[in-house]
Amino acid sequence: MLSRPAPWRFALILAPWVVLLLLWYAVRASGLVNPSLVPAPHEVAARFVQLLQDRLLADIWMSTQRVFIGVALGTLLAVPVGFCLGWYKGLRSFIDPVINFFRALPPIALIPLVIVYFGIGEVAKTVILFYAAFFAGVIVMYEGIAQISPIYIRVARTLGASDLEIFGKVIVPLTVPHILTAVRVALGVAWATLVASELIAAQQGLGALIQNASSFFQLDIIYVGIICIGFIALAMDLALRAISRRLLAWQDRIA
Repeated sequence: MLSRPAPWRFALILAPWVVLLLLWYAVRASGLVNPSLVPAPHEVAARFVQLLQDRLLADIWMSTQRVFIGVALGTLLAVPVGFCLGWYKGLRSFIDPVINFFRALPPIALIPLVIVYFGIGEVAKTVILFYAAFFAGVIVMYEGIAQISPIYIRVARTLGASDLEIFGKVIVPLTVPHILTAVRVALGVAWATLVASELIAAQQGLGALIQNASSFFQLDIIYVGIICIGFIALAMDLALRAISRRLLAWQDRIA
């Protein structure tokens, strides 16, 4: 298949954002919603530039740091736990109801208990993000591992591979795609949970920015915070996709 020219690819990437901006302006001009409740895109952009010179970079850094730490810790535990649950059916049957019970609990509901047990500092915010990332990652990992066909193990044994060789050359490569997917899902869930985690007496962060703005009905600042969260999460996801394509290039070669 011939690849499209670079200008055409750029236009395809840009088109949905242009459509979104036009819809934004159209909703504001339609009269269906009070214009004072929907700041125009250029007003939000002007506020973004103003905040960029004030506190926005510090808020972005703080929120990104919190999400990174929460996802890193959550994934580090979710990968081995998810692997064990996916590989050992008996263990999965035993613990699966508990995992799904806690996964269904919204992190925001745990904030009062987190404050009681961990206070109102950075540890409490990290615990909320860890909780969200861990259970999202575990589900993805064990569902993926459970679908790995045992035929790969049997073929490796037939060819005389030892248990260590099977683990290093068969199981680990088959596990990498699920680890990367678990990280992507955990990142998305953590960013979605960020505002809830920053309800805990946060002075800095995009969630704190949004909450402070809501207290004074500063809708343009709320839009800035929401858009920043979306674009940072998108940038991280795109970076993970690029890493996945590089690490999993062998799949394309053998497909």
